[in-house]
Amino acid sequence: MEQKKLLIITYYFPPAGGPGVQRWLKFVKYLPEFDVQPIVYVPENPTYPIIDEGLVSQISDKVIILKNKILEPYQLASVFSKNKTKKISSGIFPQKKKQTFLDKTFLWVRGNLFIPDARVLWVKPSVSYLEKYIRENNIDTIVTSGPPHSLHLIGLELKEKLNVKWFADFRDPWTTIGYHKALRLSNYAAKKHKKLESKVLNTADTIIVTSKTTKAEFEAITNKPISVITNGYDIENVEKQTLDTKFTLAHIGSFLSDRNPPFLWECLVELLNEIPDFKTHLEIKLIGAVSQEVLDAISQFNLTEYLNLLGYVSHHEAIAHQKKSQVLLLIEINSEDTKSIIPGKLFEYMVSNRPIIAIGPQGSDFADIIKETNTGVFFDYSEKAKLKSVILDFYNQFLEGKLQSNGVGLQQYSRKNLTKQLAQLING
Repeated sequence: MEQKKLLIITYYFPPAGGPGVQRWLKFVKYLPEFDVQPIVYVPENPTYPIIDEGLVSQISDKVIILKNKILEPYQLASVFSKNKTKKISSGIFPQKKKQTFLDKTFLWVRGNLFIPDARVLWVKPSVSYLEKYIRENNIDTIVTSGPPHSLHLIGLELKEKLNVKWFADFRDPWTTIGYHKALRLSNYAAKKHKKLESKVLNTADTIIVTSKTTKAEFEAITNKPISVITNGYDIENVEKQTLDTKFTLAHIGSFLSDRNPPFLWECLVELLNEIPDFKTHLEIKLIGAVSQEVLDAISQFNLTEYLNLLGYVSHHEAIAHQKKSQVLLLIEINSEDTKSIIPGKLFEYMVSNRPIIAIGPQGSDFADIIKETNTGVFFDYSEKAKLKSVILDFYNQFLEGKLQSNGVGLQQYSRKNLTKQLAQLING
């Protein structure tokens, strides 16, 4: 049987690091097993906020990779402030009350002059390049993956020109994504975002989303079919880890300003005051980009002496830390807009055999997954007493050498099983 050719249009691909890379890196790995030939189109000279060369070795040798140059304002903006540009590119924005004039200028330009995002200048050259490639190689199916959501505009134009079958994959929502309100949008810009979002959702043949809440949100905008394919975990070749000797609470990934959970710090301070030995065991381990606001809060609660700030590490190292940390922290912004966000690292957390403390808005989609798989405990921002009690319970289990997670039903979230779902859609 001849393999079906699938053109995948994505911005994030190795050597890019971070969670946005994993979804299509893993789909591409397994698609050939389901009679789909992946052809991945990526920028030739991207401005990736995070680089992880270790992921390059994970690219399937069966994939065809196409590259085309991109012009990005981040490349120019970095001349003025490389650090600010990198943070904004990563979605880390300073709190409104602490924004400098330069911060406000960068955000206004990003939100109002580059719609839907700073990669919009790649749309026209990509359409020109891919239109020719699609015709010459008899490709009839494409996928666009966003954010950046400007890539869906590439799909939109190719659909209109060639009438290819188009799947629009939303790793995150568009106009309800957490940082959207921070972009200082004018009324014109806000309306344009909504208009483009609606056009994409009503033109694509099928929408793919990562959560049921995003599906419900999009169903209010379009009648097109919407499939939920979550992120997942893969079998990683990481050597067996020895558990940390400290009672480590580890957060892996971007720790944004708005994710700062004061009630968690309050719980730790109270436990430090109430249990003398807690001082000798506690370690707060933060891996990845951490906002200054989070660091300031830790300092204000006098917890700095317990902080182990490791910065960004390779994906391989991150997996190792997940397996050896005592407790894993998963924290989402306390907002109605973030109920649909299911952090990609959740699924890697779930197969680490370490208990998860998850914090987010009431009704979060990932709360259901944690409960169904028995991999941790979820708390909304009003449940301080419950959180403190669970931390104490985990600490006592740690002292007894019995702290672990016993997950159930995890296989449904394996990358191979999820790719099978995708392939059934593609071949349907």
